[in-house]
Amino acid sequence: MAKMKVIRMDQTEAEPLEVSDQLAGTPFRPYVIRDAVVYHRAKTRAGTHHTKGRSDVSGSTRKLFKQKGTGNARQGSIRAPHRRHGGVVFGPLYRSHAIGMNKKSRKLALASVIAEKIRKNSLMVVDSLEPKTHKTKELAQWLKKLELNKLLIVVEDVNENLVLASANLPGVELIHFTQLNVYNLLRYPKALFTRGAVSRIQERLVG
Repeated sequence: MAKMKVIRMDQTEAEPLEVSDQLAGTPFRPYVIRDAVVYHRAKTRAGTHHTKGRSDVSGSTRKLFKQKGTGNARQGSIRAPHRRHGGVVFGPLYRSHAIGMNKKSRKLALASVIAEKIRKNSLMVVDSLEPKTHKTKELAQWLKKLELNKLLIVVEDVNENLVLASANLPGVELIHFTQLNVYNLLRYPKALFTRGAVSRIQERLVG
């Protein structure tokens, strides 16, 4: 078991947190991490881009002029793609961009990123994160003392004061541990986890 330093909000040290060697010792897997990022970003794409084909645009189905004898090239429909206001050929349509990735690989990618942040001392653990007030200024000052500016905060229980205090902090994102994924963990150079969040994530990845 690896032991991680835990601090309290008054900056005193709390009892160290034991982290499984299976999690803390996960080797860095760049290719699996890359696949997890692609998986996440593809899954979150809206897929709402859409163009109208020749069957969708408005226009009469009448033949424009007779087939022969006019000297013009034969034309069958005013909605043909080569005509003005005609339909689009092979344009984007409503669809899901999601791709598959098995659960075991997703867990490995997340464990790999967490372990790498532990090795680089980029992951801090706080005993509990429950500000006494909803004022942004106090939370900002507390983070400044810890030399934390751009970071991801992961908690087990979201309380209203913390949500309100962190909402206007630039470069700070607050999430519940169930929302944690490889992409949002990589977006920030540092991460701040509550003790409970680490324990619950460890149960999910190792247990």
